[in-house]
Amino acid sequence: MCVMDKIQNKEIKLVDTTLRDGEQTAGVVFSKREKIYIAEMLSDLGINQLEVGIPAMGGDEAEAIKEIAKKNLSSSIMAWNRAVVPDIQKSIDCGVDAVAISISVSDIHIENKLKTSRDWVIEEMMKSVEFAKKNGMYVSVNGEDASRADDDFLIRFIEAAKSVGADRFRFCDTVGVMDPFTIRKKIENLYSKTGFDIEMHTHNDFGMATANAIAGVLGGANYIGVTVNGLGERAGNAALEEVLMALKHVFNCQTKIDTRKFRELSEYVSNASGRELPAWKAIVGSNMFRHESGIHADGAIKNPKNYEAFDPAEVGLQRQIVIGKHSGKAAIVNKFREYDIELDNDMANRVLDNVRAVSVDLKRSLFDKEIVKIYKDILQEDARVSRIG
Repeated sequence: MCVMDKIQNKEIKLVDTTLRDGEQTAGVVFSKREKIYIAEMLSDLGINQLEVGIPAMGGDEAEAIKEIAKKNLSSSIMAWNRAVVPDIQKSIDCGVDAVAISISVSDIHIENKLKTSRDWVIEEMMKSVEFAKKNGMYVSVNGEDASRADDDFLIRFIEAAKSVGADRFRFCDTVGVMDPFTIRKKIENLYSKTGFDIEMHTHNDFGMATANAIAGVLGGANYIGVTVNGLGERAGNAALEEVLMALKHVFNCQTKIDTRKFRELSEYVSNASGRELPAWKAIVGSNMFRHESGIHADGAIKNPKNYEAFDPAEVGLQRQIVIGKHSGKAAIVNKFREYDIELDNDMANRVLDNVRAVSVDLKRSLFDKEIVKIYKDILQEDARVSRIG
């Protein structure tokens, strides 16, 4: 997907799990038609790998995965599994080319959830990986709750996975407790000790999923797990659009992904999931390129780079100069030029005064028709005064 000099020119690949982890959001259900369409949209964007569901659930879930696998999309198609052979066989039966094999690696989970031992975890993982590799699968070994696991055990776990042919390790910040500084150090340690491909899978419980994912890349990871709009369990996951645009503009990565389709994709997933796309959402929210404050609007009119990190067309949005309480005279003059009306300084100030008063009264910004009406009302009042005079 892109290359960053800071991590030895390794290619960074995106793994989208909207159709698995995203759909695990409480109350979210995608229809089969929606799952297929989302998979097609993501593949068309150029996403490297799609994690499309859990075949062991059977029924509609397995049928949707089979249909996606039959589409021969450009993306690799991965299914999620517990570290048990029957799960993996169900994934193979669905026709996917890759499997994620997930098992807990933190002592908190091993002792309180699995009620077993570290040795048992490694044994079950190895059996599952061996079976998957014998059946020609690409294998991601997922360390559930890796962020709370002992680092030495993680190294042992990764080395065991490598020994039976696993292709990468997914570092899961399952409960979103990491910070970017700590997670970078953890990944640097794991990568330096194992030299193994690492995927970042970060949750947003403290609002740091995107930052943590990128910090992991700076530490040596070369895969990032994402979801559209950051959809996912609890507070969600690292958002596809945030991660990609941060890599592109903050770290100057080159990418072949067509980011112009981001807004369309985000709106579709928002509607399909029944989860609102907030106006203030980073990258794709409708407020991203809406300017009202007088100083900001004036600066954006003169040169959009004054207050915009990138061109709105890059993500399928448009710039808007909003007229309301916080507008300045430059925005008023610019708005009327759209209607081929050139306001002099006095008229611009009078319109602005009225706009601010009406905006406060209505508690919102104004529509163009309301702004034009204010202007016409002023003209009518001037004409009335002139007749009387």
